Amino acid sequence: MQKLPPEFYRRPDPVQIARELLGKYVFSRVDGQLTGGRIIETEAYSHLGDDSLTMHLKRLSSASQALREPGGRAYLYKVYQRHTLFNICTNEAGKTDTVLLRAIEPLVGLDIMQERRGASIKPNRLTAGPGMLTQALGLTPAFTGTELQSDLLWVEDHGEIIPANQILAGPRIGLEYAGSVAAGLPWNFRIMD
Repeated sequence: MQKLPPEFYRRPDPVQIARELLGKYVFSRVDGQLTGGRIIETEAYSHLGDDSLTMHLKRLSSASQALREPGGRAYLYKVYQRHTLFNICTNEAGKTDTVLLRAIEPLVGLDIMQERRGASIKPNRLTAGPGMLTQALGLTPAFTGTELQSDLLWVEDHGEIIPANQILAGPRIGLEYAGSVAAGLPWNFRIMD
């Protein structure tokens, strides 16, 4: 299996990239421990006409420098001073597009993920949301800027293409603060159960 090349991330359409990341595999190697799984839910964010991203950049301007770098880097930040979210920077330098990884199907290092989550959690719930995903993979904001071709954090293509009729598209989650237009964009994508 091969890591996705930088060119995959440096394309101009975060919506297309978010859809195409479904069925890919994300891995982390933290303290020598390998964990990972199949990406099953993503959300796209665009520097054009997306008030949620504009508001985020104003709120976290110093922490968001990685978003201004060429696509193919990790961008992690905390929300509610509790949960870390894992975004993949996309597009070319200076265009602050990103894709949020919302959920994966955990497949590698389940015992490690269970330990990191700190409780007896059913495997299908280990990585069922963005905060759970980062905790299970051992990711913190310190990974911001990590290139996704590194040996610490990467995405692999195993040749799976999810047909359009197997992808559910809907509004992104938790964006009511950004106004009805941004909240209503159907840029949340997940593989049908």
